[in-house]
Amino acid sequence: MRKLVKIVGSIVIGLLAVLLLMSVTGFEPKDCPPTDRSLSCKLPGLWIKGEPVTTPVTDWSFTDKIPQIKIQTQTPFLLPHSVIIWCAVYNGNLYVTSYRGRQWVENIIRDPHVRLKIADQVFDRTLSIVDDPVQKAGVLQAKGRKYPQWKVPSVSAATVFRVNPA
Repeated sequence: MRKLVKIVGSIVIGLLAVLLLMSVTGFEPKDCPPTDRSLSCKLPGLWIKGEPVTTPVTDWSFTDKIPQIKIQTQTPFLLPHSVIIWCAVYNGNLYVTSYRGRQWVENIIRDPHVRLKIADQVFDRTLSIVDDPVQKAGVLQAKGRKYPQWKVPSVSAATVFRVNPA
C-alpha cells in the first residue's frame, strides 16, 4: 500500500511541476500566416501572455490592421485553451465569429470570460453572444470585407460574440 501511495504521489507531484512550468512558459498557439494550414499552426495553446490593458476600449478600429488575434478560453478541466482567430469591428465594437462545435466556442458559451491577445497587448474581457440577425449580418459583412478570402456564412449558421467593454 505504501508503494502505491508513493507512486501516485510522485505522479501528482510530477503533473503539478509540469503545469507550473507550462503556466510560466505559456505555450501560446504558434504565430502563423492565415494561409498556413500545417498541423503545427492548427494546434491550440494554453496560456497567452503579454502587456495587460485594463482601461476600457471605446473604439476597436485599431484591430482592422491586425490580421489575427489570440483568444484564451477556460476548459471544464481548469486548463486554458487558446487559439488564433480572426476578428472584425462593427460600429466601433470588436466581434469574433465561428461555428458551434469548436472547443473555444463551446468554452465561451459555458464561461464568457476570455483573454484576448492583440499584438503584444492582453485584454481580459467577457463576451456576449449576439442574437439579433441584423447585427449578426453587419458583423459578418464587416468580417468579409476585412478577410476577402473568407466565405461569409449565413446568419443562422454563424455564432457571433461581442467583446464587452472592460
